[in-house]
Amino acid sequence: MPADTASERTHLPLLTLITQQSLDEDYLVAAERRAAGAPRPPRDRMRRLAVLVIVVFGLMVSTAFVQTSLNADADDAGRTTLISRLETEREVLARQQQRLADLRVANITLEDEIGQLADTEQEALVRNRRLQIRTGFLGVLGEGVRVTVTERPDADPVQLVQDSDLGLLVNGLWEAGAEAIAVNGQRLTARSAIRTSGQAIEVNEKGIAGPYVVEAIGDTRTLSARLFDTTSALVFVGKAEFYGFTYAVENVLELSLPAGPAAFLNQRSATIGSSTDSPDDSANPKNPESEVETP
Repeated sequence: MPADTASERTHLPLLTLITQQSLDEDYLVAAERRAAGAPRPPRDRMRRLAVLVIVVFGLMVSTAFVQTSLNADADDAGRTTLISRLETEREVLARQQQRLADLRVANITLEDEIGQLADTEQEALVRNRRLQIRTGFLGVLGEGVRVTVTERPDADPVQLVQDSDLGLLVNGLWEAGAEAIAVNGQRLTARSAIRTSGQAIEVNEKGIAGPYVVEAIGDTRTLSARLFDTTSALVFVGKAEFYGFTYAVENVLELSLPAGPAAFLNQRSATIGSSTDSPDDSANPKNPESEVETP
């Protein structure tokens, strides 16, 4: 059998194949008999044979029809199942894509929040460092102003420099924009005081002697000029002229101030209506005029 004929047979439906093949083979047998001059079979036999052939052919046709119908039903069922699975997978894919989009939006939101938190943290660190500098928790290095106060050699006890005089000068420097101040090397903190104990002036409970050197970290372009625009500094200048002690102001490109004494740097928490966060004034009396204001 030629290859083309075999290929065609493999692709023909079963019902068509049976019909064509049966008829072709019947014609072929009849033709061969006529060519050989064979006698024709009796009419009854031919009739019975024809009936048998028709019955067999009918059975084959019926079987092929049933098989074709079953195959068609199976194909339809398979197609329906595939379509259903395809729709299901499309729904799953759509849900996953929506979830991915939601996660991307959430991720962008979280990134923005992280950025804001980072900015807040940086601002808090800067504020904390500034507070540490102003309250004396950290040593500082930078430009600033040095004021040297000197008593007159023949000064009597009334003409001596008092703790209140140094307090006025220090408060004037704070008002002028100083970031950190030390008096004779004693760093001023939020709990520092300049006061007289006996005949000596004390800063951070340490006695100091003249000449008194007040150093302040700040902008040299404005600090000394603003100092004498403050009320405290103007009062200080008036007392200097009246009692005869002198003062010299100079800008310094690099000042180094130490941290405050450890005893003055303990951190404490205050609550509303509580006075436990301040020292006992009765046990540690101070001259009100000599208390140092801190920003």
